[in-house]
Amino acid sequence: MLKRAFEMKGYHVFEAEDGLQALDMAQKHRPSLMVVDLNMPVLDGLETIKHFRELEGNGEHIPIVAITAYDVYGMEEAAFENGCSRYLSKPLDLEELDRTLKDLGFIV
Repeated sequence: MLKRAFEMKGYHVFEAEDGLQALDMAQKHRPSLMVVDLNMPVLDGLETIKHFRELEGNGEHIPIVAITAYDVYGMEEAAFENGCSRYLSKPLDLEELDRTLKDLGFIV
């Protein structure tokens, strides 16, 4: 659903099956935005965000939106501590996603 929502807005989407693949794709394609599910196999979303921020260094950071269906106490704080820009809980509200994208400077 999320991929389709972005494609309908005219965005090109790269979809990774796990955290390691996401890191590899982000380094190769240098996206303008990353949407990271915090519950991914191989390397979870928190670690993926943390490693990506380390790879970016001190330069300009790509916005990262963390999403999760497992919204437990402390998860949002952990996502921000690891470097996410925004945090959304599932089920995703597409209007909230649009507001988030606008807040990050993207055309919706």
